[in-house]
Amino acid sequence: MFMFDVANSGIHSDSFYASLIDSSTHKPQLRQIHARLLVLGLRFSGFLITKLIHASSSFGDILFARKVFDDLPRPQIYPWNAIIKGYSRNNLFQDALLMYSKMQLARVSPDSFTFPHLLKACGGLPHLRMGRLVHAQVLRLGFEADGFVQNGLIALYAKCRRMGSARTVFEGLPMSKRTVVSWTAIVSAYAQNGEPVEALEIFGRMRKMDVKLDLVALVSVLNAFTCLQDLEQGRAVHASVVKMGLETEPDLLISLNTMYAKCGQVATAKILFGKMKSPNLILWNAMISGYAKNGYAKDAIDTFHEMINKGVTPDTISITSAISACAQVGSLEQARWIDEYVCRSDYRDDVFISSALIDMFAKCGSVECARSVFDRTLDRDVVVWSAMIVGYGLHGRAREAISLYRAMERGGVQPNDVTFLGLLMACNHSGLVREGWWFFNRMTDHKINPQQQHYACVIDLLGRAGHLDQAYEVIRCMPIQPGVTVWGALLSACKKHRHVSLGEYAAQQLFSIDPTNTGHYVQLSNLYAAARLWDRVAEVRVRMKEKGLSKDVGCSWVEVRGRLEAFRVGDKSHPRYEKIERQVEWIENKLKESGFVAYKDASLHDLNDEEAEETLCSHSERIAIAYGLISTPEGTTLRITKNLRACVNCHAATKVISKLVGREIVVRDTNRFHHFKDGVCSCGDYW
Repeated sequence: MFMFDVANSGIHSDSFYASLIDSSTHKPQLRQIHARLLVLGLRFSGFLITKLIHASSSFGDILFARKVFDDLPRPQIYPWNAIIKGYSRNNLFQDALLMYSKMQLARVSPDSFTFPHLLKACGGLPHLRMGRLVHAQVLRLGFEADGFVQNGLIALYAKCRRMGSARTVFEGLPMSKRTVVSWTAIVSAYAQNGEPVEALEIFGRMRKMDVKLDLVALVSVLNAFTCLQDLEQGRAVHASVVKMGLETEPDLLISLNTMYAKCGQVATAKILFGKMKSPNLILWNAMISGYAKNGYAKDAIDTFHEMINKGVTPDTISITSAISACAQVGSLEQARWIDEYVCRSDYRDDVFISSALIDMFAKCGSVECARSVFDRTLDRDVVVWSAMIVGYGLHGRAREAISLYRAMERGGVQPNDVTFLGLLMACNHSGLVREGWWFFNRMTDHKINPQQQHYACVIDLLGRAGHLDQAYEVIRCMPIQPGVTVWGALLSACKKHRHVSLGEYAAQQLFSIDPTNTGHYVQLSNLYAAARLWDRVAEVRVRMKEKGLSKDVGCSWVEVRGRLEAFRVGDKSHPRYEKIERQVEWIENKLKESGFVAYKDASLHDLNDEEAEETLCSHSERIAIAYGLISTPEGTTLRITKNLRACVNCHAATKVISKLVGREIVVRDTNRFHHFKDGVCSCGDYW
């Protein structure tokens, strides 16, 4: 019908064909109109050609738009603007700049409608030098007070991360010309460049000017509050969004969801997520990363599975968030699944994802799988090398870590701070004091300044080896203020060697830095208990009670058929409790038959021998081992994660258990991995 109307209308006016172009809904219709214009001899109508260029580029048919433009013998400013806009709106920024160059060669002077699209192209590349040349033309032609042009300049400088120039442009705009778009442009610029404080300062001025908020401004200010993790102010903006009736806007829903997720309010984020009929990838990513970063690792993995099942293709953000969640959960089966998924995807050779997979496998207890990912990664940068070295460090594989570092040096890859952290961790967990001290001093050769974690590692390394005076001297000479990890490492070493006076001093420093952390009081109590100073243990307990602090309850997780089962100290709630209890008793009887004697000091309480032994038998990892033994076939490796550091008694007992039952038992505590097999531990009893 459309084709018949064009061919038989008998109407030749520009207005008629202009209305046909405006009402067109398909590319073929525009081509039919163009053909008719050629037949009627209207091919050189600048007005209609401009209309056709606009309409074609809006459909994404930029090749046809260019063909129509090229038909004009001497195009004036309007067709030039149309084709530049067409290239820019289709993200063909280089072509937009080339057309502008041709426009200048044709001696056609730009107007205020040329510059916004030209500036968008400069920002999209980004091409700062070209943008500055365009800015110079804006000033030369007298468009410095044009709001649309200035907004384009602000956006350009923001994309090029030149916030000083963006601010200068904004401040130079007359107050009468500052529309909501101008205010929003500068607020967005600061928010997008990770300067939330400045964004909110401009937003405050905007509110004082009584400028009406729009969608973009609300999204930008929400992003700023998200960066600052200011939940209270974010909620206030949410209230404004509801009052304005904008709560169903997709961009605002994404920003609100991200804000609540990053601020730890994952339940609220989930409610907002549920309001979206078809969540886009950004929203899925916000939900997955929100779960992963706030300790809801299992929910993150479940959401990732749900996203894939609904046909949404993940990107690097969703995949790395899911990998991070797998590392937190510690499930090797889940880790293998996501590795297989990555191998089937377009991200198999992504270096960033490869390094995340290496870290994940190491944290899930398989340094062999981590090495497999490392070996298949072709383009290894310092991040990949460092991830593998850290992985070896977690498992106390110092020789492998050092060997890999040597290979890294031979390959000409410069180490970074993470590389040395992995090396120090490896030496620390293997008791290689001389090697660790050498690597620590080598950091300055690479112009790397040690940070808190590096100092904590070397203090732990020296302290646990008995070099307490040297460890304290290192702390005393630190160029940065010693933090919690540093003093905590010294206190732990003092407990091991029962150096009460130095341990008390370290504890005092910890209390002054972080007075409400339960772990510091427990560490000091353990020091006193190790030295059998029971009256001082009691004093610490009284102080904890007065401050309302309580010791963390031990909890262990064991992976059985891809599912993690949790057990707490003295836990009797499990459906299979009676079988678990019988297995615990069987283990204890076998331990006694083998001649194993419990380390009574490990109870760290002033109890009689019988009570101490009973308490040690009920530690959470002992229950997890028992459950694993009755729930898996013989010979299966047991993988256990513990929320506290393994005690001396459980460590010694697990060595014997591994030999008695003929199993490898992998335990991940808060400090490192222990691989128990045939009566020995990979740590060599040094942890």
